[in-house]
Amino acid sequence: MVGVKSRKSIVSWKIKRMNKKTKALMRTLKTEEVAVIHAAYEVEPVTVAFVDVDKSLSVMEKLEKAFMLTNSIDDAWYTNKKLRYIGPKKSCRSTMVGDFVLIGSDKYECKDVGWSKV
Repeated sequence: MVGVKSRKSIVSWKIKRMNKKTKALMRTLKTEEVAVIHAAYEVEPVTVAFVDVDKSLSVMEKLEKAFMLTNSIDDAWYTNKKLRYIGPKKSCRSTMVGDFVLIGSDKYECKDVGWSKV
């Protein structure tokens, strides 16, 4: 009896592990990571977050998604589970005009209206 329970728990553990790997693989295939760089008021530009965006979105939609997720509206943006906050401090200002988003090797600056490729 003990052997059967042990095998069932091992199989269950392996299935859970495979599900985690499958989810991670699917996320990699469907999304890309963009970097948010604050530079408007900083002495040196600093990367503050990585945001996963859907690969099927247009460049403008990716930029807007990164901007939206790195702005505090109802709660502090850097506590959002939909991104990885890597800023040097415990808290961080919102993304604004003068900051950048890096998509692949293309860098975009946030302007008063829209974005411009740098």
